Amino acid sequence: MSRLWVQRERQEAAALERRRQRELQRQSRIFNARVRTIGVDKNALDSQVKDRKIQETAEKAWNEEFANEMKQNDKIMCMLEEQQKSAIRNINKDINEFRKNFQKPETRREFDLSDPQALKKDRAARLSDNDPRCTVSGMQKFMGEDLNYDQRMKFQKEQLREWSLQQQREWKNALADQKFADDLYDKSRIELDQKTMEQQQKEEENRRAVCVATKDFNRAQAAEVAEKKKMEKYQKMKDDMDEISSLLQGDFLSENPEQAISSFGRHRVIPDRWKGMSQDQLMAIRSSQQQQVLEKLRLKEEERQKEAEWDKQIVQTARALLILERQQQRQSREHRRALDNVNAELSQEQKAKNIYLKEEEYSNVPTAQFYAQFNTTSR
Repeated sequence: MSRLWVQRERQEAAALERRRQRELQRQSRIFNARVRTIGVDKNALDSQVKDRKIQETAEKAWNEEFANEMKQNDKIMCMLEEQQKSAIRNINKDINEFRKNFQKPETRREFDLSDPQALKKDRAARLSDNDPRCTVSGMQKFMGEDLNYDQRMKFQKEQLREWSLQQQREWKNALADQKFADDLYDKSRIELDQKTMEQQQKEEENRRAVCVATKDFNRAQAAEVAEKKKMEKYQKMKDDMDEISSLLQGDFLSENPEQAISSFGRHRVIPDRWKGMSQDQLMAIRSSQQQQVLEKLRLKEEERQKEAEWDKQIVQTARALLILERQQQRQSREHRRALDNVNAELSQEQKAKNIYLKEEEYSNVPTAQFYAQFNTTSR
């Protein structure tokens, strides 16, 4: 029993010594900066890197060999495909030559049924009105046929062309008259605006020289001036329209329109005798112009009222925005004041916590013996 116990102790002592030697060897490798790199076996890593490079070189050589073989196979496939295409082209060419030489459409039995030149080769059913084939039983000529169709169509086309030219001339004359009337209206409007501007300037200078009157007097003065301008403008326009009407209805310009009526109908006129539109047409144009002037004045008045209403709404909106901005500033100041109070309380709490940590929690400072126990083994 004692021998077994001694032998067992010797084995344990030998095993302990082997572990101690391995630990010393491991520490010499780990704590030696020339042998290890941050606790890694550099020799083993170098061996792994070398093996990896050899493996990559072999794989690269195999890939290049495989790529060369694929290129060779692609070339062979391209050559075979070109040969196949060339053979197909030759076969199609031979087939087309055979059809062209030995299977012509003229040699077919039913070619006369589908001949594209059959109508050109065939005689017309009726060459003229005196064709001897135009018998009564042939039903090629009947009583009441329009034999002068070509001459009639030519005359109708010429007549349509004349109507079109006449309509174009009438349209150009109407456009010219409309342009003249528009130019006359623009000139009168510009002159009236110029006079209005001059009068406004004079009134502005007079108002600067005169003392400021009451609001009611200024409002009545402005309404009176506006009404006066409106009446002057309307009277001026009425005088101009009366003058134009008197000129157009005078003996110098008015002539008998009956002499310009064409023989093709009363809706057509002879160009070299026509002296212009009738009085009814001119009156209709003038009436339309007067309506346009009144409509424009009405639209200007509505626009002025809309602008005044819009200015009023803008002022109200600006006042509301100012009130809202002041309210937001007041709320922002209150919020900032509350936030400052909260920050002050948090600062006091932080200072108290730092004092507690410095005096109570972190009062035990570690010694050199505490740091010396680290990095003493390889495990």
